[in-house]
Amino acid sequence: MGRKHRRRDDESRPLGPTVASRTVETHADGDWIVQRTTGSAATKPYRCPGCDHEIPPATPHIVAYAADDPQGLEHRRHWHTPCWNARDRRLPGRGR
Repeated sequence: MGRKHRRRDDESRPLGPTVASRTVETHADGDWIVQRTTGSAATKPYRCPGCDHEIPPATPHIVAYAADDPQGLEHRRHWHTPCWNARDRRLPGRGR
């Protein structure tokens, strides 16, 4: 039986051409790695955790994950840009 390539835990997946830029933003809940994706690079739908609505394919949006999370890329979330920008102003416990 042939060997299968298995990614080691300390290896991360390549981000590919979908990443326009990557920055670190500081918010009330810590530092976040934030990536802005272009509409042409977004090829499938995602669910925004800010409003719980779908982000359709070909929509520019934000991909973010906690800077101190060792599995950052595994825990990344896709946000509508306005939802990400408003996240510090939302009431505690309100998901939308």
